[in-house]
Amino acid sequence: MMTALVGGTVQTITHGILEEGTVLAENGKILAVGKNLDIPSEAQVIHTHGCWVMPGLIDCHTHLCLMSEPKTMPSLQSETNEKSGPITPYLRASDALNPFDYAVNKVREAGFTTVYTGPGSCNLIGGMGISCKLRGNTADEMMIPGSEQMKFALGENPKRIYGMEGKSPVTRMGSAGLIRKALFEAKRYSDALFHSEQGTGVPPPFDYSLHHLVPVVRGEMKVRIHCHRADDIATALRLVDEFHLKYSIEHATDGIRIKEVLGVRKATCVVGPLLLEPNKEETRTICLETAGVLDKAGCKICLMADTASRTAWLPVEIGLLLRRGLSEETAFRAVTINAAENLELDHRLGSLEAGKDADIAVFDGHPFSNLSLCRLTMIEGTIYHNTLS
Repeated sequence: MMTALVGGTVQTITHGILEEGTVLAENGKILAVGKNLDIPSEAQVIHTHGCWVMPGLIDCHTHLCLMSEPKTMPSLQSETNEKSGPITPYLRASDALNPFDYAVNKVREAGFTTVYTGPGSCNLIGGMGISCKLRGNTADEMMIPGSEQMKFALGENPKRIYGMEGKSPVTRMGSAGLIRKALFEAKRYSDALFHSEQGTGVPPPFDYSLHHLVPVVRGEMKVRIHCHRADDIATALRLVDEFHLKYSIEHATDGIRIKEVLGVRKATCVVGPLLLEPNKEETRTICLETAGVLDKAGCKICLMADTASRTAWLPVEIGLLLRRGLSEETAFRAVTINAAENLELDHRLGSLEAGKDADIAVFDGHPFSNLSLCRLTMIEGTIYHNTLS
């Protein structure tokens, strides 16, 4: 069925804002966006006067469907961290994805249509996360095929988890060293594979762990590097340069101290969560100005809530950032097209354009105001939440 969202303030993200605009969707795709469009008589018309119509929001760093909310005390059932060893590139978030997680409905009703979910930060190389649409009854229905990205982590978490048990890494030196060792071995393994594929060498003995790092060292799979503190971010950049990695910096809460370094690189920084209390040493410098400062320095900004159902409150958090230096344009892009680009899904998501997925959110006021509610959420043309009528 064709659906027409008529009369709202249409925030296209990439082609400006249309007052009293119309968005037409059919067969899961956006057909047209504009003003005074001809609406076929058979279309389902939804009046959005007084509302903002925009692409479905994207949180490109979550652990949604893995954190197993609501939690027990003590928390026993979280699927976020496999603490059996610091180097686990073969892990797949898809194997623990729970489509019936409490967070799905709450986050979807807040206007989010896509999230990236993945392993946590206890392991140095934690495995592959994946982008998901917030719909479906199985992991396969939720996942976007081919959207896997690899989780790396620096800083306190890996050395606390393993160092307190007398295992490596005990120090930040150990953390970087173990990652470097794994990447060096993966590069040597990848090179041997390449030569065997070209008929100029013998294939190496199959190594399941290294095999999953081959697309990483070949620059085919992005690495998402968890790092809060400025020195950890600098270490991440050294590893990126040494192994020519495709990357984004995750959290970057202390990135304000090396804003010039990140800005010159035009680094993608997935910033947040910025309302986090200083519950460990590496987050004591957290401040709400970070996103705006990094944006002005030249970084590409995405914004995250980091956990699971807390993503529902990310729009309100963004409202606080607007008062503290983040431009409105970047704020909108940070949870739409910038996030889609970071997930390498901007050909499908992140803006209201003909041909893209009909993932749409409708708010009854400014989307980043705590006085606004999401009134409609559509994913690929199907309405999952609607309080407009």
